[in-house]
Amino acid sequence: MSTDFAPINLTHHFLIAMPGMQDDSFARSVVYLCEHSERGALGLIINKPTDLSLKGLLDKVDLSLRRDDLADAPVFLGGPVQTDRGFVLHDPMRSADAPADESAYSSTMHVPGGLDMTTSKDVLEALSTGAGPRRVLVTLGYASWGEGQLESELAENSWLTVGADVSLIFDTPVDQRYDSALELLGLQAWRLSPQAGRA
Repeated sequence: MSTDFAPINLTHHFLIAMPGMQDDSFARSVVYLCEHSERGALGLIINKPTDLSLKGLLDKVDLSLRRDDLADAPVFLGGPVQTDRGFVLHDPMRSADAPADESAYSSTMHVPGGLDMTTSKDVLEALSTGAGPRRVLVTLGYASWGEGQLESELAENSWLTVGADVSLIFDTPVDQRYDSALELLGLQAWRLSPQAGRA
């Protein structure tokens, strides 16, 4: 029996954990997929805040935060991989004289049709001066899937998928993001069976 899956690209989509998800890292999670290809997938969980604020995180790296709008913003647990490392999801930023495919920061992944994800400290330094992207979501760690792994989990009904709505990331209260992501599909959590079924 072949385990090959038809190629799909879920970049700039949300993964929404099904109610039966047993893995504590991913239960009731909404993941923004920054990259998805035949080699695997990488994303950030956008609805699992830690006890750390953005101001607290910058204090830890000896930076002040001169952005009152972000001082109390929570830092999120972005996934179980490299939880000691920061990842910043933000509006696309281009330096004024840079080509369209270049960012104002040294280590940025451009999500086609979507946001930017920066891993270099310079984005935090920009925030510390009162500049930087208008909207940011900072995580510690990320989620990743190897070749074919995400496709396999989708086939097992572990996840629902929907095109990402960036307003859900930046404007929706954290405790409403899971239900709001389901609503993008016209679904409600209480109507979903925790048991995976096959038609």
